[in-house]
Amino acid sequence: MPRFYARHRAAALGALTALATAGTLLTGSPAQAAPPTPVDAGTARTYLSQLTVRAEGSSDGYSRDKFPHWATQSGTCNTREVVLKRDGSNVQQDGSCAAVSGTWKSDYDNATWTQASDLDIDHVVPLSEAWKSGANAWTTDRRKGFANDLGQPQLIAVTDNVNQAKGDKDPAEWMPPTSSYHCFYVRMWVDVKHHYGLTVDSAEKSKLASVLSDC
Repeated sequence: MPRFYARHRAAALGALTALATAGTLLTGSPAQAAPPTPVDAGTARTYLSQLTVRAEGSSDGYSRDKFPHWATQSGTCNTREVVLKRDGSNVQQDGSCAAVSGTWKSDYDNATWTQASDLDIDHVVPLSEAWKSGANAWTTDRRKGFANDLGQPQLIAVTDNVNQAKGDKDPAEWMPPTSSYHCFYVRMWVDVKHHYGLTVDSAEKSKLASVLSDC
């Protein structure tokens, strides 16, 4: 059963009332409520076979600042706010594009939230993982594109502490708590790595192949 949470309901309701009174709430079209659909399992298996297998590189020189985010997408809306709008239901934003109400289901752990502050935007392939898989050789502009990519299945709104538990781990080290999401998750992972020409290490490839074999 989905879990439903509202950590800061009272404060948020007060803020929402004030904003509604001021007439600053913005409402858009119905949310897509998901990142772009990754390639199917068969294609993901083909993509995985095409990835270069290489020992994970060093994190020397890595900094999140080398992957500039969250970038402005349009007007006052940055990538985080665009993903929150996309992945939620009945999302309302204030005049600065910040999400002030809505409902979000975190596919990683099947939890449902009503406050945007309870969500992180996860980079499916973490920035540090990308750095150690080839992004260290990219230009800053290419790393910025990777960190803000709305066209690939690379960004998703999920429960903050679940995202923090994932950190920069690859699928051999961490998988979403919801096992029914594993197939979709590794399809996203392989799709993104293939699109960007990133490498995989042997343990990572083995785990990806194992999950994909059951999809």
